[in-house]
Amino acid sequence: MEQLEDSPPRRSGQQLREWVQEFRDQGHLFAGTLKVIDQEDADSQDTGLVVMRLMNAKASIYMQPKGYDEPLWEATLTGRPEELTLSPHDMASLAAELVVAGNLCSFLQWKSLEWDRESGTHKE
Repeated sequence: MEQLEDSPPRRSGQQLREWVQEFRDQGHLFAGTLKVIDQEDADSQDTGLVVMRLMNAKASIYMQPKGYDEPLWEATLTGRPEELTLSPHDMASLAAELVVAGNLCSFLQWKSLEWDRESGTHKE
């Protein structure tokens, strides 16, 4: 059972790319870049990792399920080595990017729950 604890629910990189594209197709705009990078879990199986690079701060946010058999997702903002000083406009722009990141993470969580509810009906 210990092996499963290190393994998040398996959402392949390809599946995540489709979900991210669906999110984009809904008209969500963001200033930075958004992509799915390849990642393997403890069993060397493809899980993918969603990464948003922020334009208004030298930082990234990565998103993934919280853990094996967990329905919730989490977003991690990478650490910054120095303080960040922003104009009011830049701060509002950064806040807008964070809102999009939160919306995307919620969307991915919803898609995962939907996928799980329909388990057994997916074609391999």
